[in-house]
Amino acid sequence: MKMEMFDLTGRVAVVTGGGTGLGEAIARALADAGASLVLCGRTLETLEKVAADIESAGGSALAVKADVTRRDEVDALAGKALTEFGRVDILVNNAGINIVKPFLELAEEDWDAVLDTNLKGCFYCCQAFGRGMVERKSGSIINVVSVFGLTGFMNLAPYIASKGAIVQLTKALAVEWARHNVRVNAIAPSYIETGMARRDIESDERIHKFNLSKIPMRRGGKPEEVAGAAVFLASDASSFVTGETIAVDGGWLAW
Repeated sequence: MKMEMFDLTGRVAVVTGGGTGLGEAIARALADAGASLVLCGRTLETLEKVAADIESAGGSALAVKADVTRRDEVDALAGKALTEFGRVDILVNNAGINIVKPFLELAEEDWDAVLDTNLKGCFYCCQAFGRGMVERKSGSIINVVSVFGLTGFMNLAPYIASKGAIVQLTKALAVEWARHNVRVNAIAPSYIETGMARRDIESDERIHKFNLSKIPMRRGGKPEEVAGAAVFLASDASSFVTGETIAVDGGWLAW
């Protein structure tokens, strides 16, 4: 295989939640592979910092403040991306939140907050950007899910429900859009050392140790280790891959 198959020069990628954690790592990796980036999130300052770093390294990046739970803001994001770059070739649905509570203690507001961000946000973005991809008959959509979209865990019911739904949405869109040469795949990380993980996992030593015990490699992953899978799925190296959920989990699901 020629390494040119991983080259993203001339392509435009949108990464939601692109200012921190997995989104930041994925955005930087796509930029390193040659893509122009549109970074979206709710905190403009962090987005602008990542965009500035990409541009100082010779790349091209646009930071856009947008809340994926609001259709009007997603539509505005799509409009700005088209105005700046003319098209979008790659969409990474990474924006997500988590609320850790026993199921019987969840408020309706907790459920709605997680499902609106993780699932409805993905729905809005797939419609807003998928339409142009279908019309051009070219594109790659990458949904960042979790091993918890494929298995169960305690005190994470809305998160698990949202990620499991996105796994199935990935399959549905892959089948529906395959004839238009639009590929739709997902990445399922396990415990990755990000800010959200430190808040929800590393802050409780018992939970931290339990998570590591579920990973045969006996360590958490680095955001950059997830980003490699995103570059693969965005590139021509995966041109016959669609409807798949690739686990980047240190062996969690093989245990």
